[in-house]
Amino acid sequence: MRSARAKVLHLLLGRELAAYPVQSARELGASRVVAVLGHQREDVERALVARFGADSIQVVEQREQRGTGHAVRLAMPALRGFSGTVLILYGDVPLLRRETLRALVGSARRYRCLALVTATPPDPAGYGRVVRDGRGHVLRVVEHKDATADELAITEVNAGIYAASAELLRDATDGLHARNAQGEYYLTDIVARAAAGAGVTTVDADFRDVAGVNDRRQLAEAEDVLRDRINRAWMQHVTFRGPASTVIEPDVVLGVDVELGRGVSLRGRTRVGRGARIDDGVILIDTEVGAGAEIKPYSVATEATIGVRAKIGPFAHLRPGTVLEADVHLGNFVETKKTRLGRGSKANHLSYLGDATVGAKVNVGAGTITCNYNGYEKSPTVIDDGAFIGSDTQLVAPVRVGRQAVVAAGTTVIEDVPAGALAISRVEQQNVPGYAEKVARRYARPVDRGNERPESSRARRA
Repeated sequence: MRSARAKVLHLLLGRELAAYPVQSARELGASRVVAVLGHQREDVERALVARFGADSIQVVEQREQRGTGHAVRLAMPALRGFSGTVLILYGDVPLLRRETLRALVGSARRYRCLALVTATPPDPAGYGRVVRDGRGHVLRVVEHKDATADELAITEVNAGIYAASAELLRDATDGLHARNAQGEYYLTDIVARAAAGAGVTTVDADFRDVAGVNDRRQLAEAEDVLRDRINRAWMQHVTFRGPASTVIEPDVVLGVDVELGRGVSLRGRTRVGRGARIDDGVILIDTEVGAGAEIKPYSVATEATIGVRAKIGPFAHLRPGTVLEADVHLGNFVETKKTRLGRGSKANHLSYLGDATVGAKVNVGAGTITCNYNGYEKSPTVIDDGAFIGSDTQLVAPVRVGRQAVVAAGTTVIEDVPAGALAISRVEQQNVPGYAEKVARRYARPVDRGNERPESSRARRA
């Protein structure tokens, strides 16, 4: 990957590569998940624990990288006392389909043998070849570097995904040796041992599903495949205006009759309710959208809750901690942070609401800001039900505007406003008659002042 970050920590649609096999194992009902980790073990373990929980996986360290057979041998003591089926997956193979794995595990259980996944790539170079006898029975797998010319002509390759009983794997891995071109313990050597005993069965898969990610180009290709797969699944009950430009991460949930515009990106654990409309260019991260809500173009929300029938944007920014109740309107270039707006409240233009609690049916005028930070600490603003906040208002926290109170346009509020009161703070207006005409005459023709003393700035302004 040419990166300071371990390969399996690179993100694929918002998930670390290593998270995909763990998620697959959990979805298949695995009673234990053992992760054999080497490079940047602590970082990988930290990422898996953060995603799945501390009790979800058991980590085994592979200090010396001596091949996949060596890795499985290290893992077996962690399964002491376990007698069921063991599934072997890889941290850099994220596209395996659940149906392939179910068929693999089912085959291993049914025939009490070693089951492995095979594929036929366009170019088998570098992959272990599956050698069969005249009746089609698997005899062994030979690695590319150890293969003869005849074996290199074989196009069926081993994908490296196995299922077998714990007992079979213990016996097979105990007998592995490193007498090969790379001096490693090949897991593929267990195939020949199983073929001579319990037998081997195979499950065929599309090569694109079992291909590993080994560089950033392959990472991008895998993301295209997974994005298309996810989008096609949602098309059963969701309308896409531009599926090729829409990104939906694996943990997102969409309700019936949701409509998605072009360039939409739904990330993390975002939930979108029935009949909501998400317009072009919207980005939602770990956000809940209520039924019938409308998110207008190029709005961004992170860790926010948007109520039913709410109307947001365009170009709105909802930062973490934002909670919008039903029928809220939040318009263009409005930013919120740690703020709750009650049912039916509106802030339609060019405002910032931070650390604020806004009641029901409040109108927040254009250009209003809550001054919530004094350089040292954040303070709250409370606006009670039915209040009216005029345009270009500054609410200097901590402050409260009472129920049905009115704040006049251009006011700086530094004290609480009682319920039903009017708050107004303005400098008295002065009008200068004839000012425009005087200025026009002055600039229409130059004035020869000779040795006159220059006018003061105050006189010139007059």
